Amino acid sequence: MTTEPSFSIPAHPKRRYPYDEGVEYEGGTEFELIPDEERATPELAATVRNLLADGPYRYGDFHDLPMPLWLVRDEETADVFRVAVRDGTVRLHVLPTTEPDGLRRFYDRLRASDADCQWTVERRVDAT
Repeated sequence: MTTEPSFSIPAHPKRRYPYDEGVEYEGGTEFELIPDEERATPELAATVRNLLADGPYRYGDFHDLPMPLWLVRDEETADVFRVAVRDGTVRLHVLPTTEPDGLRRFYDRLRASDADCQWTVERRVDAT
């Protein structure tokens, strides 16, 4: 019997606007989606890029970063979150107004995009 992961969000990050430094987030929740077979970052990034392009997402990527990173909005749930590919995993970063539905739908679409791959979901919470 397989148990579906919970995408409950026990802690949303708080936005801070330090003088002349843009925006920072304190605390929050992150979901790490780990494929059952090791995959290289470019392969995982291509999977995420294709999933986002298929919709119903509006998204933008961040350039000049050492890892693929997108700001994503699910147009059906109106949830906004960040998606990063790092160290062989896909990471979903909760933002202040993110709700579980958008995260769950992203995960379901990721699983459907490659039916041969099984994913483990780990949740990390920083309640500061």
